[in-house]
Amino acid sequence: MKTLPLNKRGIPASRLVLGCMGLGGGWDREAITKEQIKEGHEAVEAALSIGVNMFDHADIYTRGKAEQVFGTVLKERPELRERIILQSKCGIKLAEPGESSNVFDFSKSHILSSVDGILSRLGAEYLDILLLHRPDPLMDPVEVGEALHLLKQSGKVRHFGVSNMSQGQIKLLQAYSDEPFIVNQLEMSLEKIYWLDSVVSVNQQAWREQGMPEGTIEHCRLENIQLQAWGPLAQGKYSGRPLDEESETVRSTARLVRTLADEKGTTPEAIVLSWLMTHPAAIQPVIGTVNPKRIAACEGADKLTLTRKEWYDLYVSSRGERLP
Repeated sequence: MKTLPLNKRGIPASRLVLGCMGLGGGWDREAITKEQIKEGHEAVEAALSIGVNMFDHADIYTRGKAEQVFGTVLKERPELRERIILQSKCGIKLAEPGESSNVFDFSKSHILSSVDGILSRLGAEYLDILLLHRPDPLMDPVEVGEALHLLKQSGKVRHFGVSNMSQGQIKLLQAYSDEPFIVNQLEMSLEKIYWLDSVVSVNQQAWREQGMPEGTIEHCRLENIQLQAWGPLAQGKYSGRPLDEESETVRSTARLVRTLADEKGTTPEAIVLSWLMTHPAAIQPVIGTVNPKRIAACEGADKLTLTRKEWYDLYVSSRGERLP
């Protein structure tokens, strides 16, 4: 497996990240419960047991309750803080009752207040990495740069990155920031393959219909920006979820994943993650489950080796059509 760009920067991040969106129960305003705190402890312990030391949050996850649960875990196990890497995201404002939509906000005041809220909920003095969650069409890169400068100067955030952004958006922000953007978190999985289709469809009519802007993956690789994959397990489509309502393409890909898992003596989860990590960009999957059994099933994915044929067989199966 390739060395993670984060590791090249001296950040001792694990090959997998635990995404904590599932902590804290529902997306409501109910108080967190003892059972949810117990679930948090179990998820963290399961992650640590397979070598995961990096945990991904966002201020909006279960309306802040995910960070509250994790913060309680850290309070009850304070020795963990210096053993782990904490990453969170800001920039989305969830719709309130009577409002029709979420909105995005990269204003200086919102970024600064969001980080204060994140640190308060986590009970932490600093974040290792802060990501700007989704592109804000109204963002002023000068304002963003000023906010990040203040956060770094104050010691509240050590490193910065983005999520769901194109190379052009990253370049614009970088031009006005003293701090390098070292992460780009994108939806990437065996199901969500537009990041690959945008490569193989160049000079093809199908290229015009791809969802990944041209050059995004290449820019991140050139600039040593860590590509993180959210949704890498595709919500369990290839690792045991009932597929009665799914297409034959999904079902046949799930069968292929199972066959490879059986041949290699591993789990379907490990095959799906290994498929991502086989890519030379050193992609870092952010597994979204907080179920200890499913976390455990991901163990060893970074030790697997897929042949070029196996990798392409999975890719073409997921596409549901041959390559051009």
